[in-house]
Order: sequence, then structure tokens, then C-alpha cells
Amino acid sequence: MSIIFLDAWKMALQIPGGLWAAAVTLMLAMLSTPVAEGRDSPQDFVYQVKGMCYFRNGTERVRLVTRFIYNREEYLRFDSDVGEYLPVTPLGPPDAEYLNSQKDLLDRTRAELDTVCRHNYQLEFPAILQRREKPTVTISSSRREALNHHNLLVCSVTDFYPGQIKVRWFQNDQEQSAGIVSTPLIRNGDWTFQILVMLEMTPQHGDIYICHVEHPSLQSPITVEWRAHSESAQSKMLSGIGGFVLGLIFLGLGLVIRHRGRKGEEPQGEMGKIDCDQDPLFRELLSLDVALSS
Repeated sequence: MSIIFLDAWKMALQIPGGLWAAAVTLMLAMLSTPVAEGRDSPQDFVYQVKGMCYFRNGTERVRLVTRFIYNREEYLRFDSDVGEYLPVTPLGPPDAEYLNSQKDLLDRTRAELDTVCRHNYQLEFPAILQRREKPTVTISSSRREALNHHNLLVCSVTDFYPGQIKVRWFQNDQEQSAGIVSTPLIRNGDWTFQILVMLEMTPQHGDIYICHVEHPSLQSPITVEWRAHSESAQSKMLSGIGGFVLGLIFLGLGLVIRHRGRKGEEPQGEMGKIDCDQDPLFRELLSLDVALSS
């Protein structure tokens, strides 16, 4: 028979002694029951004890809840607001009655509201509250046909801490309030968050959209721009760049070939001199480059 303990106090600097005393007592009691000795007893079982401290307005309002769980089912708990152990399932009343009868154990568990919760808050929470992670902000669009088509801009804000963040959309310096949809705050599981804030719009030529992000980790807001461009304008620009590069390649090859030809005709030790202005090959390649660029 194997026994597994899972404890929620691993990160705490002060371990609740009353919690462990109660857990060990209950575990031994369970192992000594007739059910544990019978043939129907499970070969493996999990017994969990989870202690949780809840804080409101710092340590002004503190609550300690200790949950006792057998095979993934909570059957008993201690609640500091009540001050005693409470049964949760039919398995709980015998244990609750026994633990509440142990005055020393009960007093020690009640005291852990101060010796564990408030104590660890003073040691751990300042570093947690001061932790800052700056967000990363990017913008993407849902479709490539930008102009005069219904579109959706997505502002992705990722890897920030704490979770308090403000994301706004601007169009041509005017804050937008309509057509904005946001996801809930998403926990990444590593003490950072992410959120997506989307803007529905129909961009016109020259429109400028800005995702504006404010966060406690930033001295000034982060702003990321997205500009509306037509597909034809982008295609012409890319074609022009491609033609210019292709022309330079042909020009370089032509000059190398011309230079080698001149060098083979001249005496050894002398280098032919190319007059580019008068060279018909150069003029032809230059004309080709201009034609491709236009």
C-alpha cells in the first residue's frame, strides 16, 4: 500500500504544525480501521492536506481554510471563521468530532491564522507585490485585403505581470470604443498573463491604427502602429524592389564579363579601363534596370 502526501504549504516559510499533526493522526486512524484491513481496501490511495490563506486589504481580513481530501474527495475541513473542524461528506463526522475534542491540537490550529498566514504574508508578499514583468505588444490583421474590406485587428499583449493592464485602440488619433472585443485575462502558468484585444474596422487608405497599452511595469505606455495599405500598392513596391535588385545582378555580371574580355586583350600587367558612360553594354543594362523598376 502506497501513501502520497500533497501539501500546499511548500512555498511557505512557516509550516503549520497543527495541520500536520491532524493529518498524521487521521491517516493512522484510517489505516487502523477494519475497512483498511479488509479485502476491499484499495491497493493505492491518495491522502491530501491543503492549507490556504485568504487575504483582504493586506492582513486586515485573513481566513485560514485547511482541506482534508481522500482520493480526490474533500471530506473534512478546518475553517478559521468557524474555529473548528467541519465534516463535508459522510466520512467526515467521526474525524471532525475527534479532532475538535483535542483541545491542544485545536488551539494550535486556530493560532496558525497568525503564526502561519500573517507571518508568511509579511515575509513573502512584499516581493510578490513588487514583481514587474513588461508586456510584449504586437498587432496582426485577420485578412490581407486591407482597404475597403471589413477587417479585424488583433492586439496581442503577452508575458506581463501583474495582471492589471489597460489596452486601448486609436484610429487616426481618435480613441475607439465601438467594435472592440477582448478575451478574459489568460494565465500563462508562470506568473505572467496575456490578453487579446480585437478591433473590428473597415480601413481606408492612409488610416493609422494604434494599440495603446498601459501597465504598472512601464514608465510610459507602449504604442504599436498598423497602417492601411492597398494590395496593389504593396505589389508595385515589391515589384519595383525586385526589378531593381535583378537589374543590379545583371549589371554586375555584365561588368565582370566585360572586364575579363578587356583584360584578355591587353598586355600582361596592365588593366583595361572601362568607360561606363560609353560602354553600350552598361547603357543597355541600365535601361533594363530602369524598365524593371518602373
